[in-house]
Amino acid sequence: MPSYVALNYMLPMQVKFREFIPSILHVSRQCLASGEEDVAVIAFEIFDELIESPAPLLGESVKSIVQFSLEVCSSQNLESSTRHQAIQIISWLAKYKSNSLKSIKSTDGDEDDDLAPDRAAAEVIDTMALNLPKHVFPPVFEFASLSSQNANPKYREASVTALGVISEGCLEYMKKQLEPVLHIVLGALRDPEQMVRGAASFALGQFAEHLQPEIVSHYESVLPCILNALEDASDEVKEKSYYALAAFCENMGEEILPFLDPLMGRLLAALQNSPRNLQETCMSAIGSVAAAAEQAFLPYAEGVLELMKNFMVLTNDEDLCSRARATELVGIVAMSVGRMRMEPILTPFIEAAITGFGLEFSELREYTHGFFSNIAEILADGFVQYLPHVVPLAFASCNLDDGSAVDIDESDDETFNGFDGVSSDDEAHDEPRVRNISIRTGVLDEKAAATQALGLFAQHTKSSYAPYLEESLKILVRHAGYFHEDVRLQAVIGLKHILTAAQAVFQSQNDGPAKTKEIFDSVMNIYIKTMTEDDDKEVVAQACMSIADIIKEYGYMAIEPYMPRLVDATLLLLREESACQQTESDSEIDDDDTKHDEELMDAVSDLLPAFAKSMGSHFAPIFANLFDPLMKFTRASRPPQDRTMVVACLAEVAQDMGSPIAGYVDRVMPMVLKELVSSEGTNRRNAAFCVGELCKNGGESTLKYYNNAVRDNAAGAVARMIMVHPESIPLNQVLPVFLKVLPLKEDHEESMTVYGCVSTLVLSSNPQILSLVPELVNLFAQVVVSPEETSEVKAQVGRAFSHLISLYGQQIQPLLSNLPPLHANALAAFAPRS
Repeated sequence: MPSYVALNYMLPMQVKFREFIPSILHVSRQCLASGEEDVAVIAFEIFDELIESPAPLLGESVKSIVQFSLEVCSSQNLESSTRHQAIQIISWLAKYKSNSLKSIKSTDGDEDDDLAPDRAAAEVIDTMALNLPKHVFPPVFEFASLSSQNANPKYREASVTALGVISEGCLEYMKKQLEPVLHIVLGALRDPEQMVRGAASFALGQFAEHLQPEIVSHYESVLPCILNALEDASDEVKEKSYYALAAFCENMGEEILPFLDPLMGRLLAALQNSPRNLQETCMSAIGSVAAAAEQAFLPYAEGVLELMKNFMVLTNDEDLCSRARATELVGIVAMSVGRMRMEPILTPFIEAAITGFGLEFSELREYTHGFFSNIAEILADGFVQYLPHVVPLAFASCNLDDGSAVDIDESDDETFNGFDGVSSDDEAHDEPRVRNISIRTGVLDEKAAATQALGLFAQHTKSSYAPYLEESLKILVRHAGYFHEDVRLQAVIGLKHILTAAQAVFQSQNDGPAKTKEIFDSVMNIYIKTMTEDDDKEVVAQACMSIADIIKEYGYMAIEPYMPRLVDATLLLLREESACQQTESDSEIDDDDTKHDEELMDAVSDLLPAFAKSMGSHFAPIFANLFDPLMKFTRASRPPQDRTMVVACLAEVAQDMGSPIAGYVDRVMPMVLKELVSSEGTNRRNAAFCVGELCKNGGESTLKYYNNAVRDNAAGAVARMIMVHPESIPLNQVLPVFLKVLPLKEDHEESMTVYGCVSTLVLSSNPQILSLVPELVNLFAQVVVSPEETSEVKAQVGRAFSHLISLYGQQIQPLLSNLPPLHANALAAFAPRS
């Protein structure tokens, strides 16, 4: 079949092949009707190949294939494996041909009770949410809202599980509806049925993982509910509640402190009196609490560490998962309490961790590499003594055989009856789609952890890492091209650390510069190749961030030989034409639905300021080529985060490139001024920064933007941002430009906001504004004589002027003398009477 598909790239053959699909569907239906399921499922193998093919072979047949798949997966008379294959086809369509599904309206009101809770259905909803979020969220939210009140507990269970399953893909939509969504899930935590409470705990864990940071702001309502669920009569509900607690606390900070004592009381009690599986999830929860509480965790650290000693010497096979979790937890506690507290008591934990490598349990080795990474971070140079013991262990894990196995029978998979089987630990859908090949994921995770450890060992021990540098570099170079993105990601991160260590190792050697240059060359070539050829967005984003860091640390001269290729790679990413940005070829992608990865493009846009900072005005010719592809992200069809990404990028480029930015002011300023009144706070802050930099370096081309109501509105927006978050605004840059465009000319509705902001800064003796006293005196004089301003505004300005006199006394007099007599007299009237 694959060879046949490979021959179908020419248009006439594509059309001819599509004509076969109705016949394939007809024969398959006949086979199913006559009980020949083994023949009928061949259709799914064919469709599977067609979906994966880059050629547009499906055409208008997608709707028929979906209909057939729904018929099969809804039929309780067929084998579960046949039904699973059918629903998997919909999942692959959602993943690889998502646009083809947009016009197909499937019905979900007739789900049969047997199939609806099936894990396969949850996987399909998850995949569709990841690829078609705006089409998935409305019907799922409507279903959840209605079904949460259904008398049938399976519907109530389905309502909260569906919300949990789509939370990753539909995160932006769910964040906007978080209040009603949480109302449904927190209500389900109190449901009389165990299955519903368990599903609610699962959903909360998913929310905590994917709906950050918004979900944490609801901690006052969420944490008490989770605390109650930890006391549930069902161990299954308890286990999922520990998972929810771990995920929720992971992103908390000082908000956790009021809950710390009751949380740790219950967790420590559970740790000592629960079965092994609950102890493991309990340890994960304690780790999240410790990470959130930081130094406040000190009173509990000793008790936790003592308990972990018992777990870290377990040797029975059934106990090794617990030993792995305990090893991880000790590393997390160490990070929370710091070097001074941990270093004196580390030896038994290090010894136990090293001994665990002899137990031949991949998960334990994975967590142990993470433990050593944490210890290296807190000890820094103090970790050097352990390098001879731990680096060979990391090498061994990195060099493990992948354990590939062909044609693995999936019948050994865990059987799932109901949504209870949907687990956050099941990440099979994240694996690369390689047909008929199963990878031992334990080995893969172990390799990723070991790869990360090598980079961190190098970063924290620097020149002392010399004996291991060459072998570590070989491994990381090899892993940068590894088949799985998790390992590649850690290799890309680690290569930067190896470069840092190499510089420290070779700096005192005669041939050091040549050796460092050789490693630098290897790292840069890998990063540039990753930018264009790697198919994983997170890996590419990390390569971009690492390059930006290298530019900042090493300067332009170091990266100058790579600039032509770096610029080409950056241009490719801005045009969304790199390997990781490839989309299906079955249909055109309209701008409104362009798949966009915020993390990736933020990393790409950070490269431009890095170039500008290292090159100054010499960046101008390169920026000319990058400008249009960058501005594509400001189109109205783009989400707000795209526009603020561009505005922040432009601000930093203007800051460091200097006067050449003047040539772009007319194309940029109108968009930036609109962003000043955006509903998003981040957009407004970035716009204020950008306006300041454009005005500072844009020359006369910016003057026209000072003389209209738009300018007054912009001044109002800047004033609001300064009042709400002065610490987030670069006042030393913004205030001179801000005062320069005052007084307001047309829109005096902004007067209270604008002059209130200025007066508040003066009255608080803000040092940035007090460096501008001459400008302030001149401004205040114009305000108090203006017939357009209210007496309230003038009184406000008068109080600020009085404060200036109290600070500077007679030094103000020369400034008044320079004013027109009318202005000076009006302003002097506000001076305090002696």
